[in-house]
Amino acid sequence: MSVPVIEVKNLVNAFGPQVVHDGLDFSIFAGEIIGVVGGSGSGKSVLLRSIIGLNRPKSGSVAVAGKDILTLGGRELLKVQRLWGVLFQNGALFSSLNVRDNVALPIREFGGVSDAVATELAEVKIEMVGLPVVARTKYPAELSGGMVKRAALARSLALDPKILFLDEPTAGLDPVSASAFDELIRGLADHLNLAVMMITHDLDSLFTICDRIAVLVDKKIRMGTLDALLADTHPWILEYFHGPRARAARQTAEKGAG
Repeated sequence: MSVPVIEVKNLVNAFGPQVVHDGLDFSIFAGEIIGVVGGSGSGKSVLLRSIIGLNRPKSGSVAVAGKDILTLGGRELLKVQRLWGVLFQNGALFSSLNVRDNVALPIREFGGVSDAVATELAEVKIEMVGLPVVARTKYPAELSGGMVKRAALARSLALDPKILFLDEPTAGLDPVSASAFDELIRGLADHLNLAVMMITHDLDSLFTICDRIAVLVDKKIRMGTLDALLADTHPWILEYFHGPRARAARQTAEKGAG
């Protein structure tokens, strides 16, 4: 049986008297894409921050590659953190650096290679995400929204991670660009055997590229295949996955599969 890349057990997040998560249990495996959805205030971002060590849960454990990050510190924690890359919603590129230098920065900081090699590796990552050669020397302000997303994705891949965390990766993109970005994520997950955890409201992404979907509801998590969630009778899940927009997304996905 496969060993989980991420394993969360009995995770509790609370801010004062407000409990956001009350005993979350789930696992994510290499090569699969997990879509995370939930209503406003359900704690999607809090969950992501808990897994990458930016938020300290009240209790529970978060194991990455078999190591509980909540018990690690110093070099051991840094070693585990290098197993993942993060794509933030707005890209979070450094405006004063061009695309190539944005991607090369983590390689120069942590890759243990010369500047010349870091630059070469950055160009490989830029090519992997489908950016044209001319984009390498452009600055973030000179890029379209889709190109910013791809540049940020290239940077998240800089250190050859085993896990990708994506925060609303297709937000703000037109339907064609969003579809192309979804295909890129699916291809990377398959070819690099990446575990991908993706916070998204994009129903097209959920219906077309996600292997399983995690729904944050009632301070708990319900995770399953799309078919399993379509059969779930929880009121929020029914409204989300059977509304007009969901039906349109499902029809689009079925046409694409056909």
